Amino acid sequence: MHTTYYDDDILVIRLSDKPIVREVPQDWNTHVSYTEDGTTVEIVLLEARANGAYPFEFKHARAA
Repeated sequence: MHTTYYDDDILVIRLSDKPIVREVPQDWNTHVSYTEDGTTVEIVLLEARANGAYPFEFKHARAA
Protein backbone atom coordinates (compact mmCIF):
# COMPACT_ATOMS: atom_id res chain seq x y z
CA MET A 1 0.00 0.00 0.00
CA HIS A 2 1.22 3.46 -0.88
CA THR A 3 -0.38 6.80 0.02
CA THR A 4 0.24 10.18 -1.56
CA TYR A 5 -1.15 13.49 -0.37
CA TYR A 6 -1.18 16.40 -2.81
CA ASP A 7 -1.20 20.07 -1.73
CA ASP A 8 -4.55 20.68 -3.43
CA ASP A 9 -6.09 18.40 -0.72
CA ILE A 10 -6.21 15.14 -2.66
CA LEU A 11 -5.31 11.85 -0.97
CA VAL A 12 -4.51 8.84 -3.17
CA ILE A 13 -4.35 5.40 -1.53
CA ARG A 14 -2.80 2.88 -3.91
CA LEU A 15 -3.41 -0.72 -2.82
CA SER A 16 -1.88 -2.57 -5.78
CA ASP A 17 0.29 -2.03 -8.87
CA LYS A 18 -2.19 -3.88 -11.07
CA PRO A 19 -3.59 -1.92 -14.03
CA ILE A 20 -6.80 0.05 -13.49
CA VAL A 21 -9.62 -0.77 -15.92
CA ARG A 22 -12.49 1.19 -14.37
CA GLU A 23 -13.12 3.93 -11.85
CA VAL A 24 -16.38 4.29 -9.98
CA PRO A 25 -17.33 7.48 -8.12
CA GLN A 26 -18.89 6.73 -4.73
CA ASP A 27 -19.88 10.37 -4.31
CA TRP A 28 -18.42 13.55 -5.75
CA ASN A 29 -15.21 13.39 -3.69
CA THR A 30 -14.54 9.63 -3.36
CA HIS A 31 -13.48 7.50 -6.32
CA VAL A 32 -12.57 3.80 -6.28
CA SER A 33 -10.59 2.14 -9.10
CA TYR A 34 -10.71 -1.56 -9.94
CA THR A 35 -8.82 -4.18 -11.94
CA GLU A 36 -10.42 -6.35 -14.59
CA ASP A 37 -11.23 -9.05 -12.00
CA GLY A 38 -12.89 -6.54 -9.64
CA THR A 39 -10.04 -6.13 -7.16
CA THR A 40 -9.75 -2.66 -5.63
CA VAL A 41 -6.58 -0.93 -6.79
CA GLU A 42 -6.86 2.70 -5.74
CA ILE A 43 -9.00 5.05 -3.65
CA VAL A 44 -8.93 8.79 -4.33
CA LEU A 45 -10.33 11.24 -1.78
CA LEU A 46 -10.86 14.85 -2.83
CA GLU A 47 -10.84 17.46 -0.04
CA ALA A 48 -9.20 14.88 2.21
CA ARG A 49 -8.07 17.27 4.96
CA ALA A 50 -11.36 19.19 4.87
CA ASN A 51 -13.27 15.92 5.39
CA GLY A 52 -11.01 14.61 8.17
CA ALA A 53 -9.30 11.85 6.17
CA TYR A 54 -5.84 13.43 6.42
CA PRO A 55 -3.61 13.54 8.40
CA PHE A 56 -3.87 9.94 9.49
CA GLU A 57 -4.24 8.91 13.10
CA PHE A 58 -2.46 5.64 13.78
CA LYS A 59 -3.45 3.54 16.74
CA HIS A 60 -1.27 0.59 17.70
CA ALA A 61 -2.79 -2.39 19.42
CA ARG A 62 -1.72 -5.91 20.19
CA ALA A 63 -3.52 -8.88 18.76
CA ALA A 64 -5.40 -10.94 21.32
